Formats: sequence, C-alpha cells, structure tokens
Amino acid sequence: MTGPIVVGVDGSPQSTAAVDWAADDAARRGVPLKIVHVREPWANEYPFHRVEGFDQSLSDFCEGVISGAVQRARERVPGLAVTAELATGTVVEKLKAESRQAGALVVGSRGMGGFAGLVLGSISMGIAGRAACPVVIVRGPRKDERREIVVGFDGSEHSEAAMRYAFEEAQLRGAGVRVVYAWQMPAFTPFAVGYTRVLDEVFEQSAEMARRQLAPWREKYPDVPVTQSAVCGHPIAVLSDFSREADLLVVGSRGLGGFGSAVLGSVGHGVLHRAHCAVAVVGRGEEER
Repeated sequence: MTGPIVVGVDGSPQSTAAVDWAADDAARRGVPLKIVHVREPWANEYPFHRVEGFDQSLSDFCEGVISGAVQRARERVPGLAVTAELATGTVVEKLKAESRQAGALVVGSRGMGGFAGLVLGSISMGIAGRAACPVVIVRGPRKDERREIVVGFDGSEHSEAAMRYAFEEAQLRGAGVRVVYAWQMPAFTPFAVGYTRVLDEVFEQSAEMARRQLAPWREKYPDVPVTQSAVCGHPIAVLSDFSREADLLVVGSRGLGGFGSAVLGSVGHGVLHRAHCAVAVVGRGEEER
C-alpha cells in the first residue's frame, strides 16, 4: 500500500474520529494523508443560514470543516504530510474516484445529514464494497487499544484480500490477528434431527480447511500472533461479538455466500451497523466494479 490515506470529512464527531484514525494509519504506513470535503451541487440552494445553531455561510462552514480537520491531523501527528481538497459533486462518486489512487479510504459511520452527510446506509454503504481500495468506517473514538485485529474468513478471494489487509495492519500496529470462521447451520425440518452428527462433521471439515488455508499467512507474518476461532453461528452475530475486544474488524466485500462469512449487503451490511469498533471492507480491486 503506497497511496495516500484519504479521509472524507463533514464536521461531525464521527468524521473527526475518522480523521484521527486516518492520520494514525498514514503515520504507521509512512504515506501522506489527504482530507476531502465534498459539497453537493444542490447544497447551494440549501437555506443553511436558517439552520438553528449556525450563523455562517455555507462556504465558510465548508472551509471551516477542511481547516479544522487539517489542524487536528497535524496536531495529532506532527510532521505528517497533509493535503486537503474542497470539492463540489456527488459525495459517493467523488470518494470512489479518490479511492483509485488511495491506499485506503476512511469515513465516519454517520454524519450530520443533509448536504454534509456521511450517513451509514447512504454514503458509507454506497462506498463500502465499491471502492478501488479498502474502506474503513469509523464509529467513534476508542479510549483504549485492544491490540487485536479481527478478520472474517470464508476461503473466498475477497476474504483472502481481507486477510492481507488485516495482517498488514496488525504488523504495523504490533497487534495480533484473530481469524474468525463462522459457519451457520442450514435450516432443516424437525424430521432432520438425525443429520446432527453429519452437520457436525461438515463443520469440523470446513474448520480444518480454514486452518490449512491460514498456514501461509502464519509463515508470511511470523511475528504476528494469530488466534483462530471457528464458531457455529450467524456470521453477523459472531463477528459483531468478537469486535467488542478488537481495534478493527476486517471483512471482504463479498464472500462465498450461504454459510460464508463476509458478503456485503448481508453480513457486511450487518456488521457495519452492529460492530463495536471500526470496520474495514476490503475488495479485490477496481477491476470488478
């Protein structure tokens, strides 16, 4: 990863947390930080000066968002190379375009709404899984570091990309990786009780396959402590639960489907709403979008 870390800001507390996360990550990777605020064209007609609590023009507000984010990043990481851009356009399309040259794209989980919005379900969900680089959605500031990265793994190419990102982050942070393989038991009628032993065997075989696929990552990152958890349960619940003790949860933008553990729009959508830490959604790159 050699491109800059790009962070989208809108002045909300969540985007401020995103600036902190992005500045730290840029410093760890030794790359510049680029701060982007996008003003959508229709915002020019928004009666901004009438919004309760604001007594400044839209232009002044946008400039303030940019300058405030730049100042915060430079104070958090002195000496960090920081650039900023105030753009006009569609937020999702602008950030997707930025992702083509970025090492990672960072946004807050929710924004201020309206023209300033980075709102989960619109902007964040519009970018996650569609950008040409990993997308990190930051829920808010974490007061303590857990020194653990959790990654969902199902054997798909997208989860392999998630593994790569998770191990890179762990190595840079001096943290460990917990690889989670979540297997959801198929639904059967009450007449299928006799298949329990068969299902147990299928689960064990699948878990063993996941363990074998993990071996190359252990060899490539020998200094990164690795824990593997194979759990029979719904992937959203399982990954969300493990995220309680993590600094970052990493999922692939798509998975194998079915019992696979990282399908954006189902599992990915669910963990973005339920995770207790920042979530990184990692795809295979722009060529599939």
